[in-house]
Amino acid sequence: MNFLEAVPAVRRIETNRDALFAIDVVGDISPADAENLFGLLEAAYALHPRIDVLVRLTDAESVDWANISQDTVKQGVADALEHVVRCAVVGEPNWAYLVTGVFPKALPFEFRRFGVDDEEAAWQWLGARPKD
Repeated sequence: MNFLEAVPAVRRIETNRDALFAIDVVGDISPADAENLFGLLEAAYALHPRIDVLVRLTDAESVDWANISQDTVKQGVADALEHVVRCAVVGEPNWAYLVTGVFPKALPFEFRRFGVDDEEAAWQWLGARPKD
């Protein structure tokens, strides 16, 4: 399958809260997916200087960090550290390998991990819900 036929690994989840950026991550994250994600985040920061983030991991497998522009990664991390207030990750417990070495160990925002069965608690913590 070529890249034009590939289904994006990062998909936006529409919510009932404007200052919440929610995504579903499915499968492998390619450099194109990462560029798309950082672009979506930049647009969210432009609309709302302080945002909450929900990341739902659905069969997330890997991130191709080696082929993603290091300038893009550095800028994306710097922007997240500046703009994110709270972040909820919903999914398998071994998600950390997806971002190992990208973010500092001490985060300047609230972070919570929720199991797959606790997704509703993550939405409640962020004061939001997905749109039907």
